[in-house]
Amino acid sequence: MVVVVEDDVFKALADPTRRRILDGLVERDGQTLFEICARLAAEGGPGLSRQAVSQHLAVLESAGLVVSRRQGRYKFHDLNTGPLERIAARWRRPDTPESAP
Repeated sequence: MVVVVEDDVFKALADPTRRRILDGLVERDGQTLFEICARLAAEGGPGLSRQAVSQHLAVLESAGLVVSRRQGRYKFHDLNTGPLERIAARWRRPDTPESAP
């Protein structure tokens, strides 16, 4: 079952638009859908509708890379690096002693 979660993370990261969304959340957490859409439009690139950005956010949320929270009538999106850390830990080599006998 862990493999499925990792597959979701890799699938989410495979799309350049989703990587741009994550890049924006690294710069500033807690963005609304409107703020994310405005930033993507200001950066140039392909024009995306709010619905398209919302669908990209849904993929990122299902992979655990984005967590959303509601405050009043606003929905804020925050970056969650936990899934990335688990993937990186999978291929880290155990520490080896610096001096071998």
